[in-house]
Amino acid sequence: MGNLEEVARRKSAEPRSKKQGRARYIPRRKHCSLCIGNVEVIDYKDPVKLRHYISDRGKIEPRRKSGACAKHQRALALAIKRARHLALLPYVPAHIYKTGSVGIRD
Repeated sequence: MGNLEEVARRKSAEPRSKKQGRARYIPRRKHCSLCIGNVEVIDYKDPVKLRHYISDRGKIEPRRKSGACAKHQRALALAIKRARHLALLPYVPAHIYKTGSVGIRD
């Protein structure tokens, strides 16, 4: 038992050295482009604006990637779901690969 106590005492007595290496990565804070543009209503009938918030796999981008605030992220998700229901935006990536885009009609 004395040996374990001695090892624990030695470990706690040693000063902790700072790791020498890269500086810690601190990402820049993203600002909601919808708040900056004073967007009141997100229109589900405008797939051109909504395509920026959809990944290449057809998924809705998360807030940490899109930079939208919580209020606008909820509105975006609802608008994207409505546009998908009306076939303005794709549900699956197979449609994206076939057309080469998110499904925007000219």
